[in-house]
Amino acid sequence: MTGQINGTGSPPNGVGAPHLIPSELLSRYDVAGPRYTSYPTVPHWESTPSAEDWIRHLGRCLEGGTEAAVYVHIPFCRSLCTYCGCNVRITRNRGVTTPYLDAVLAEWQIYRRGLGLERVPVGELHLGGGTPTFLTAEEISYLVEGLRAGMALAADAELSIEVDPRVTTAEHLKALAALGFRRISLGVQDFDPRVQDIVNRVQSEEQIREVTDTARSFGFQSVNFDLIYGLPLQTLESIRDTMAAVGRLRPDRIALYSYAHVPWIKPQQRRFTEADLPVGDAKRALYECGRELLTAEGYREIGLDHFALPDDSLWKASQTGTLHRNFMGYTSRRSVPQLGLGVSAIGDAWSAFAQNEKVLERYEERVTQGELPIVRGHLLTPEDIELRSRILDLMTRFRTRWDREGDAGPFMHDIATRLAPLASDGLIVVNDDTCEVTDMGRAFLRNVCMAFDARLVRQRAEASPAAAAPLFSRTV
Repeated sequence: MTGQINGTGSPPNGVGAPHLIPSELLSRYDVAGPRYTSYPTVPHWESTPSAEDWIRHLGRCLEGGTEAAVYVHIPFCRSLCTYCGCNVRITRNRGVTTPYLDAVLAEWQIYRRGLGLERVPVGELHLGGGTPTFLTAEEISYLVEGLRAGMALAADAELSIEVDPRVTTAEHLKALAALGFRRISLGVQDFDPRVQDIVNRVQSEEQIREVTDTARSFGFQSVNFDLIYGLPLQTLESIRDTMAAVGRLRPDRIALYSYAHVPWIKPQQRRFTEADLPVGDAKRALYECGRELLTAEGYREIGLDHFALPDDSLWKASQTGTLHRNFMGYTSRRSVPQLGLGVSAIGDAWSAFAQNEKVLERYEERVTQGELPIVRGHLLTPEDIELRSRILDLMTRFRTRWDREGDAGPFMHDIATRLAPLASDGLIVVNDDTCEVTDMGRAFLRNVCMAFDARLVRQRAEASPAAAAPLFSRTV
């Protein structure tokens, strides 16, 4: 190494050479840290709301005609991808679907009854998983029609779904289009056959092309590819090949996520070892290589690990200041409140979070008994809410401003001290009441947010490093 990632080598055409970031910065800031899809982050939730409290917080969010976002978790998959960190149930038993869909619709009815609304105003509906297209086209129609019967769906509502190209058929896509879905996200991860094999997700470029083209033929207006860097056996060459395939297929959006290696939480990740994984300089080089190639193809970088073409609403939102971040990543509009339906789904009322039971049988049992199946959550304090706004600003706009006399109180009085090392390293520019992330600092966005994370700062000050259990993946 020359002290910088990819110090010398670059591909023959001069495109795809990783952006140079000093190795000493990567070493210094490659620590365990949150991804900040929420604040406080899930490991720091401590005050689960009662069902009554949760409904009250949601109701306040819906006042004044605010539209909700609804997320539905479909946990079923035919096979287990070894990188996966989602809540899934591996099965080929078709008998599990009808009881589960009935439970989801029953949960939706509990919400409508609790909120006193025959039809809930909704601006977004997202089906995620798991594998939503594990369901048949008829089952998806049954679910969505049942949900929409209790929705006052906005005229410009966005309906989106995550799909596995290996099991998604033209019948699925035709039914989804008829139901009003116009956004689709394909789980691609990587095009390299060696990488696909070790993570147990083998799918050809032709399969992905067929789903992409068929979706567009049925009127889908936005196609997203989920990709992951840092997977076992990935190399700069394989990343270049993957990005070449992306260029040929031309999705509207790309999420280029950092692989989160947490085998103490997800045992299936022990199929490979740390020796198979690119880490530190090598891992960051994969992202920078992908970023350079995507930029050369006309994609614009958005927030943390996301890209979009200039005519996509996600890029436009990043320019107009309406970009939002939630548990699914970035959205082009503020998606609060968010109602989470299904096993392990998380809801967000801005001042409160609630997560459903994570065990399928327990989820169905509680819903059948007429209960909201909340298993954990958090009621935000005034400090939490203030810091949540600061962190959301950084994650969506790369800058934030604060009031030293605001609700975050004493914690923000010391913010200059915590930000000083980041400023000294050229990652941020700090003034009396503002912080802006530099171009180089965007690689360390999670680290910048950690300076505003009161719960993490206090935990690390109080805990013995030797005794502390790992909670998060690496930030770089």
